[in-house]
Amino acid sequence: MNHDSTELPSALRARLRDAPLWEFALALYGREGVEAACLVLQDEAGVDVCELLWHCWLHHHGLACDECPAPVRRWQRRVTAPLRRLRRDLKPEAHQRESVATLRRTLQQAELQAEREALSRLEQLAVESNRLDALPSPAPRLTKFLAIHLQVQKKPHLIALQTLESRLDPS
Repeated sequence: MNHDSTELPSALRARLRDAPLWEFALALYGREGVEAACLVLQDEAGVDVCELLWHCWLHHHGLACDECPAPVRRWQRRVTAPLRRLRRDLKPEAHQRESVATLRRTLQQAELQAEREALSRLEQLAVESNRLDALPSPAPRLTKFLAIHLQVQKKPHLIALQTLESRLDPS
């Protein structure tokens, strides 16, 4: 891939700015089967869902980024993951105590805000990156690209990626 950012048309960068990752992620995540596929990949394959949705957003726009989003991964590990762990740990007790259920809802909102921040950082990385590349035509299948990029190999995880691909581009 060529990594000269000047070769990526400014119109394409503008299109990315005009198509916010957060809105794309919400729309895709809300499609049938996507949430379940993302959770399988997160819980069983250790895939970061925000990074996964970022790659889907880029692919949707005919782009790829091979830059490692290390600062975002660090954010996810230090902020989002602990909030998720706490929220999940409180689930059994939340069924018994309303005060714990309220705390759990607060943690859920904090987790969502942390994920929104991660997506914002990923979007900024893509728009400002000098390692953003146009996909060849025809574009490679998203499942194959993500399997390699996210190091996913097991059949159930590949099926989850295929679900994502089919919901991204239903045609």
